[in-house]
Amino acid sequence: MALNNVIGQEKAIGILQGILKRKRLASSYLFCGESGIGKRMAAINFAKAVNCLKMPCSADDAQASFISVEPQSSLATVYDACDACESCLKIDSGSHPDIIHISPQEGLIKIDEIRTIEEALSYRPYEGMKKVVIVDDADTMNQASANTFLKTLEEPAEDSLIILISSRPDRLLPTIRSRCSMIAFHPLSLDSCRQILEGKIAAHEIDQAIRLSLGRPGLAVTGDVKEERDRFVDLLKSMLRSEKDSWSSREEVEKWFDLALLFVRDLAVLKITGKQTLLINRDIAENLARLENSLELKGIIDIHKELSFIKAMLLFNLNKSLTWNYTASLLRKELVPERG
Repeated sequence: MALNNVIGQEKAIGILQGILKRKRLASSYLFCGESGIGKRMAAINFAKAVNCLKMPCSADDAQASFISVEPQSSLATVYDACDACESCLKIDSGSHPDIIHISPQEGLIKIDEIRTIEEALSYRPYEGMKKVVIVDDADTMNQASANTFLKTLEEPAEDSLIILISSRPDRLLPTIRSRCSMIAFHPLSLDSCRQILEGKIAAHEIDQAIRLSLGRPGLAVTGDVKEERDRFVDLLKSMLRSEKDSWSSREEVEKWFDLALLFVRDLAVLKITGKQTLLINRDIAENLARLENSLELKGIIDIHKELSFIKAMLLFNLNKSLTWNYTASLLRKELVPERG
């Protein structure tokens, strides 16, 4: 697979191929956008293209602008990975000595991982043109690792390329963001999602997976989005029954609030339009309709505001049990009818 095979991200891929064409490679990039939309795939294939043994010299073009976006088809046959040379094949197999992948361990990128980057970049490339470090979920760096990593960005090693991948770039230090060239990725169209999911999940599940993944087909490929939604509903019921904290992890807390906001969004859509065909959670439309009938639009909007506020506060490492209890109390007040 090459850059041109990344589906649904024409603008981002056009920019990356333009960089390759003009040889205007920065020392560090930040690939940002929601989870499951192709950022990591693009990063790997950009690393392949940078080190491809068959990449041609770019033509001189004094009038060309670095930031202009050209159609993929005009660049892809030349300014992309060949997918066949020894370098490309090694990167595909994960055995290229100049490509280093860093990802969170137990939910964090700790200082040991940053030291791994520093050590790797202290040597010149063994066989490639660039030593490339790809940092998955870069926003999970703790304070110590982020400060140490900043020094690496400030004094980049020669012949090195760092690619940070983040679905929450606002959690990165501003000084880290400012030292990276940002490439934005966006949720995919329905047609692009369908193209990716066909053949990867059962045909009868595709329409529902497209709705629940919200333009993020990678989530549907790597996990069961319906199962996650059903888990959300079970936890919501536990809250309304005043049961104890049942979130299994911080990651599940964040995912629960994402799904809660979609759930409330559907309540508002039903209240305003009455059309079940516009729902994301269409398969539980009857349950949503019963709940919507007991609420006023203002109440639905208030719930959305409160949940959005709590979700934003998760950035400050709220206590999991206290967050559960507060959220449960809020929802019981709004969703459970008073008994006379």
